Amino acid sequence: MMGKAVAAVLTLLLISTLGAEGNALPRSAIELRCQCLGTHSKFIHPKFIQNVNLIPSGPHCKNVEVIATLTDGREVCLEPTAPWVKLIIKAILDK
Repeated sequence: MMGKAVAAVLTLLLISTLGAEGNALPRSAIELRCQCLGTHSKFIHPKFIQNVNLIPSGPHCKNVEVIATLTDGREVCLEPTAPWVKLIIKAILDK
């Protein structure tokens, strides 16, 4: 009986991590951890990007995080090493 419960919990955790790829954590989790659980590296056309937030690495997170707010309100974590994301970061830093 206990083995089935453990298997069910592990399955739920696995399913929840699969659905979280590329999503940002809610703003309430900003203080102590990384906001990005995973990153999105496929190209997103700039007309669908409303805002980009660049968060440098620090004591809260060892990774540089790039979070794009899309025109539909969703927040997506972008892969900072993707060439198209590097262009966006360069444009932000040049301003």
